[in-house]
Amino acid sequence: MVKELQLRLTLKEEALSDILLIKSASFLGIDKNDISGVKVLRKSIDARKPKIIINYKVAVYIKEPLPKTSQYQFNYKDVSKSKPIHIIGFGPAGMYAALRCIELGFKPIVLERGKNVRDRRRDLRAINQEHFVNEDSNYCFGEGGAGTYSDGKLYTRSLKRGDVRRIFENLVFHGATEQILIDAHPHIGTNKLPKVVQNIRETILKYGGEIHFETRVVNFTIKNNSIQSIHLQNGDEMAANRVILATGHSARDIFYLLAKKQIALEAKSFAMGVRVEHPQHIIDSIQYHCNGERDPLLPAASYSLVQQINHRGVYSFCMCPGGFIVPAATNNGEVVVNGMSPSKRNNLFANSGIVVEINANTDLHKYERFGALKGLEYQKNLEKLAFTAGGRSQVAPAQRLTDFVEGHLSPQLNPCSYQPGLKSAPLHSLLPKLIGSRLRKGFQAFGQKMKGYYTEEANIVGVESRTSSPVCIPRNEQLEHPEVKGLFPCGEGGGYAGGIVSAAMDGERCAEAAIVGL
Repeated sequence: MVKELQLRLTLKEEALSDILLIKSASFLGIDKNDISGVKVLRKSIDARKPKIIINYKVAVYIKEPLPKTSQYQFNYKDVSKSKPIHIIGFGPAGMYAALRCIELGFKPIVLERGKNVRDRRRDLRAINQEHFVNEDSNYCFGEGGAGTYSDGKLYTRSLKRGDVRRIFENLVFHGATEQILIDAHPHIGTNKLPKVVQNIRETILKYGGEIHFETRVVNFTIKNNSIQSIHLQNGDEMAANRVILATGHSARDIFYLLAKKQIALEAKSFAMGVRVEHPQHIIDSIQYHCNGERDPLLPAASYSLVQQINHRGVYSFCMCPGGFIVPAATNNGEVVVNGMSPSKRNNLFANSGIVVEINANTDLHKYERFGALKGLEYQKNLEKLAFTAGGRSQVAPAQRLTDFVEGHLSPQLNPCSYQPGLKSAPLHSLLPKLIGSRLRKGFQAFGQKMKGYYTEEANIVGVESRTSSPVCIPRNEQLEHPEVKGLFPCGEGGGYAGGIVSAAMDGERCAEAAIVGL
């Protein structure tokens, strides 16, 4: 017999061995020796009150052994001689599209402009130390996409788009810890993700798929409104009649290519702002109601904040407890920041994007001449401004949080995790009023919600501009572009996902759609 229970533990109880077994037996009124095992299904922390509670959902196996294998099985088969599906981009959407193709009996041929995870590290080092951005290999482009080096957060609200559990189980199958199946806000960690990504690559190759790194797509041949071939930067041409376009939200060259070919695009609302960084102990003290160090049983505290300011949402994005701020530019001449955390989340700082909604229909009148690319051009201009304000390198413009809100240039800045370095700049006057004025009011509101959040010990760093794609590549109910048969816009770059899990689910859906009729 199997019983599912909800258990509540204090921190003192959490420290005891076999506490879940003892609690389960007490709850059910049975002898603990009758319990074969207790499997944790979900774990979350309730820190709303000073007495912190650990919530568990468990499956209690009574006189019945725990299952040794997952109910999810992945039926990969040899597809080396099967019909091909071409996939452009090897981030979460492209990876999961390729894996799903193999399950369905089709051969994925993946074209990735960047390098594999191992070689990619050298280019990340060059950004941090030499301030040089390789436009094909950086924090956004390369094996695993942007997610590989931005924490691996797996929390999603896209529960109706596909089987979230299946995505998680496949990550575990490829080496992720089973803890991601349990935590309410799971993440893998920047230090562990590359091995998982490498294992996914090895599965694809083992079963007959192809992956071509440092292979940039520069054009398509389209005849009779149907895709015929893919053109590569090295001059090669590949015949293709099913193409999953999973290039990510930063592949601007693809948007420009489609616009040049007069293939329909749509401007999409998005969000931009800054990244704020506090000492982690400040966030811990606020969230856990503690003075000094948090309890060792508790993880680095995080937060989620949102406030409506002048009819626009101002909210936290990609919060990284115990993490680092990283340079996420994809070209020289721009400064973009993002955040990441190692699996233990044990760095001294907590950072988060704080961004403002940009309505593509009402907020970008000065950019209307760019049509569907107006949001992209607005985004680019802000990144160039950050580059100039930082001193024309990957040094980022920054300001103390209180100075930003009060409108003062910071005479000095706080210590920061951003490796290329910071330069004091008047972000309060440099940011467009649409963003800056709302951020200033938003930070004040957040200080009311979290006492101690509004502090001179925090820095804001600019700019956080790649939250999502400012362009949507339209598709019909069959997930195919309405004007180009055989082209399947996918994931964040198409405007259909907002993170690792939703992109992975969309990749699977596009693979299922692309094989129809083959």
